[in-house]
Amino acid sequence: MNWENVVLHTRTAWWRAAAPVAVLALALTACDGRDAAGPAAGSGPDDGKSSANAAVPTGGRPAEVAGDGVLKPGQSGTGPYREETGKTTYEVAAQKVHVGTEDEAKEMVQDPRDARGLVAATAYVKYTNKGPGVVKGLARVDNGAEIYADGRRGGLLLGTPLDLPGCEDPIDIDDWKVDESHVICQTYMIPKGSRALEVHWGDESAADPLVWKFDDAG
Repeated sequence: MNWENVVLHTRTAWWRAAAPVAVLALALTACDGRDAAGPAAGSGPDDGKSSANAAVPTGGRPAEVAGDGVLKPGQSGTGPYREETGKTTYEVAAQKVHVGTEDEAKEMVQDPRDARGLVAATAYVKYTNKGPGVVKGLARVDNGAEIYADGRRGGLLLGTPLDLPGCEDPIDIDDWKVDESHVICQTYMIPKGSRALEVHWGDESAADPLVWKFDDAG
């Protein structure tokens, strides 16, 4: 099922702290990879756990990849991202993923049927500018973050409130200096009951994005 331009609004307790009246747009992209077409989020099961937090210590840790080359939650990797001011190298660490409930997801949409079987997952990602210089203007590095559930990319929740607790708004980041860090969040809609969550990050042209696994997060 492919959904496009579904108008959303927020009334749930978790989101209310960020925006009492928010208008969101849900774009569920049918992807089974970074660019390949595949089943869209929302085709998953209706049963299973729907409320959980996959959390890790917020302090940065050196990269320590698992045997399959996947980073552990909270561990960092580096990669380039093309900003408007040029290519910048970032140290990136996916710290945690907050997973809401199906009832919360239904209250976000104008028609609760549109969120049947879905929950909202928010990834908290720490970015550190490693140079070569200051990033001026609006940084776009957070656009490289995606959430996958059981091997399938979720649907990006556009217009998500950016003042969620612990999340920074890129608009408020002026002249991002070298060695300066910020935590920016991305929210995706994923099937309720998803067990294996992954956060992927990389430039659009990256063949091998950084990947963090959050097992039993949903």
